Amino acid sequence: MKRRFAALLALAMCLGSLTACSSSTPNTNTADGTGDAGAANAASPVTIQVGFENTNEEPIGQAVEKWAELVEEQSGGTMKLELFANSALGSKSELIDQMVMGENIITIADGAFYADYGLPDMGILYGPFFFDTWEDVWTLLDSDWYADECEKLKEKGLTILASNWIYGERELMTKSKVVTPADIKGKKIRLASSQIYVEGFNALGATAVPMALGDVYTSLQNGTLDGVENPLSTLYGQSFQEVAKYILMTGHIKNFTTWCIGTDFLNTLSAEQQELLYSTAEEAGLYNNELQEQADEEYRQMLVDAGVEITELTDDQLAEWKEAAQPFYEMGDTFGWSEGLYDTVQAAMGK
Repeated sequence: MKRRFAALLALAMCLGSLTACSSSTPNTNTADGTGDAGAANAASPVTIQVGFENTNEEPIGQAVEKWAELVEEQSGGTMKLELFANSALGSKSELIDQMVMGENIITIADGAFYADYGLPDMGILYGPFFFDTWEDVWTLLDSDWYADECEKLKEKGLTILASNWIYGERELMTKSKVVTPADIKGKKIRLASSQIYVEGFNALGATAVPMALGDVYTSLQNGTLDGVENPLSTLYGQSFQEVAKYILMTGHIKNFTTWCIGTDFLNTLSAEQQELLYSTAEEAGLYNNELQEQADEEYRQMLVDAGVEITELTDDQLAEWKEAAQPFYEMGDTFGWSEGLYDTVQAAMGK
């Protein structure tokens, strides 16, 4: 695993600016049209608020703190990130609305959110068993297809600063042991309230139940739910090991995430300031990924210590799950996908 992760990091660093989402030429205009934001901001630092849902203790929270340190150090104190964990600055949707209006805000979002926001094709990246490896993820993010999607997002008022942040692999936790797709048939599995996530598990034969994460513990306890899926850190952090004792390491979603900023606000910064945001966001992303790997190992051991039985899939069993997921990718009309999207994106990964 360590060799595979080292290769991942090497590949991510080789990508440099990792996709055109963060490599396009920055706009050098400023709000007053001077084209010299550096001079305009010499007297006082540019402060950007960063709102996110995670806690400061989670790997992502620690990596955002690292990002803030990098920005302040590399800008010589002329730029600062002001952090707001635990949704203290507002919900993702609220922040996005403010960002589109030109506010000085950065937030975290993924392709499932962008699909609901008006880029339906991005949603395919969060379908079940779409990626085989993290190398597939990085290859796709460096493709023309992904660059085109990012340009469409810019037209909607949002610019992605970095996409190389691992959020975690989503695993399946259940009250009774599950190994094959047949074992999940009809079981009530909690999913986040996203059409992509819900239809993905329905396609596998489960009964997907959209539900707030805070309600899952009680629902597992009283039998309203049979299972839940999420990264190991979330499963443990929510104490689900007290009411569900089986985890199948499906890795059914390679959950990478992105940091975005309002395009209008970004264009008030100088070219140097914009490039600093791009480069430090990606550098902090590599730090995040190191923390995520370490956390996965630690949370896995804590789950085992709590009496959870963890099952790894064999290659044949994984192939069976992937085959069971294929009906999801035939639902393009349901999601408003472009014609032939599945084949297009697979080709972008060199498959």
